[in-house]
Amino acid sequence: MERLKQLAISEEGFIFDPVTGNSFTTNGTGLFILEALKEGREEKEIVDLLTEKYGTDKENVSRDLMDFMEQLRSYRLI
Repeated sequence: MERLKQLAISEEGFIFDPVTGNSFTTNGTGLFILEALKEGREEKEIVDLLTEKYGTDKENVSRDLMDFMEQLRSYRLI
């Protein structure tokens, strides 16, 4: 997760990777996840936080989080 700490992330969802020069955008949920990861929170804890925040079931949140994490991995952001 050291790579994640290098990212510049704006409040509007703009993400800049200074290592590659690539930029990305994400929505509010993505921002929430990225900030939680930067704080060192574990995936299970993030699922609990998202479930509480959005009032949805853990199964859907867990699946969506796994998909988002896979995207972060595919862009080599984590």
